[in-house]
Amino acid sequence: MFSITVRDHIMIAHSFRGEVFGPAQRLHGATFLVDATFRREQLDEDNIVVDIGLATQELGAITAELNYRNLDDEPEFAGVNTSTEFLAKVIADRLVERVHKGVLGEGAKGLSGVSVTLHESHIAWASYERGL
Repeated sequence: MFSITVRDHIMIAHSFRGEVFGPAQRLHGATFLVDATFRREQLDEDNIVVDIGLATQELGAITAELNYRNLDDEPEFAGVNTSTEFLAKVIADRLVERVHKGVLGEGAKGLSGVSVTLHESHIAWASYERGL
């Protein structure tokens, strides 16, 4: 399996509902390092997994939609605990939508999977992986 990973970051504010979250039930900020990994079994006709420039551009467009936002105020996240795991899935799903629309180029149609990892710190992170 071949893979490439591109990276960006986001800064968000949010709060959680539920005793399990302790003090994080109050509004707080989070900064995430975002890694998006694209996988395929065989390289495309250009011997690449996906165009790194396009992958970087599209990850940047997705992170820009979330960056510097209070997610509690975003209608699409109303009533949702926007955990690190949940946000990894949101970003992965949005990347896959772009692959299906052809935004990452024709070669991206041969991708077999995408995973997104959000690093909360140097000691804690969460990932979501999905197939295409």
